[in-house]
Amino acid sequence: MNQNGFNQIRFNFSGIGCWLTVIGLIWLLGAVGLGWVVKSIAVIAVLVMLAPVFIFLGLRFWLKRNLVQADCPVCATGLTGIKGAETLCPSCGTPLKVEADGFKRPVQSGTIDVDAVDVTVEVVPEEKPTLPEGDA
Repeated sequence: MNQNGFNQIRFNFSGIGCWLTVIGLIWLLGAVGLGWVVKSIAVIAVLVMLAPVFIFLGLRFWLKRNLVQADCPVCATGLTGIKGAETLCPSCGTPLKVEADGFKRPVQSGTIDVDAVDVTVEVVPEEKPTLPEGDA
């Protein structure tokens, strides 16, 4: 005789747990009310659409306050940098520190940084003194 007669009829309930969870959540939301779900999804959608605009405006505001455009103090090349950053001049290779009023060369404390000025000198030819004719 067939001893395994009950094994011929089998039910597969492996995926029903997931469906029962989904049905339970839908029933719970239906009992509480779905209006708040729809409103929260609408608010999230509006925030997602407005977030790039706010990020763009915030970035422009931050750049206006922190971006410095000035000339290199050594070679007078036009540079752009962010306040507080250190950089190298691409033209002359001088290390520079970006400050609120422009670019400065970083120096050790106690060092005096002097700007040299080229002064051209014009030599005036000397005139020989002439004696009055009556004295000779």
